[in-house]
Amino acid sequence: MIWAVVPAAGSGLRMRADRPKQYLPLAGKTVIQHSIERLLSNQNIRGVVVAVAAEDGWWPHLQWSAGDRIHRVEGGAERSDSVCNALQWLSGTADDQDWVLVHDAARPCLRAADLQSLIESLQEDAVGGILAAPVSDTIKRADAKQKIAETVDRSVLWRALTPQMFRLGVLRAALEQIKADGVAVTDDAEAVEYLKLQPCLIEGAVTNIKVTHPGDLLLAEEIILRELEER
Repeated sequence: MIWAVVPAAGSGLRMRADRPKQYLPLAGKTVIQHSIERLLSNQNIRGVVVAVAAEDGWWPHLQWSAGDRIHRVEGGAERSDSVCNALQWLSGTADDQDWVLVHDAARPCLRAADLQSLIESLQEDAVGGILAAPVSDTIKRADAKQKIAETVDRSVLWRALTPQMFRLGVLRAALEQIKADGVAVTDDAEAVEYLKLQPCLIEGAVTNIKVTHPGDLLLAEEIILRELEER
């Protein structure tokens, strides 16, 4: 079985808005509604577990057409804590061999074709993997004086996107291990890598952006409206 987890307990301070960025309006809905509905549009996904802050006053006001497939848990201080809380809830329902897709609450532009490609590509994989996009810009490494130290070979560099897909048991073990060792990670794949495992890279669209700064919201709306026009 396949489940989805959406950590959504962050405050999004870089957005400088009056509410967490996942609740900002976007093309007639909120950012998080777009993100979750993109997951729920895939019938392979049994349900979505959303981790929100205990004091979150925005979540109860959202309307869902598939509310029976959405489960709320309390989020944690860090993103990895929120994912762990969601996995703990799932452990009472799902099996350790079930797949878990972790998706950012602020990625509202996930393409259905990319989600399906991720699921199909990893079904028989022993570890799992992530959606990612090859780096197209020239990359420079800086020295301590912010001068160019070297030009990095971009042919082996990828931008990590979400969803990221792993077996429930593997992901839980990875997150528990980094917490026990006091290791900070920036995504779930890095936690799995800490166990000396190698996740796969499944190419996804560069339009799968994360809404972080005010300008990202305008770009996301343009992407979503263009998709609607093309249907």
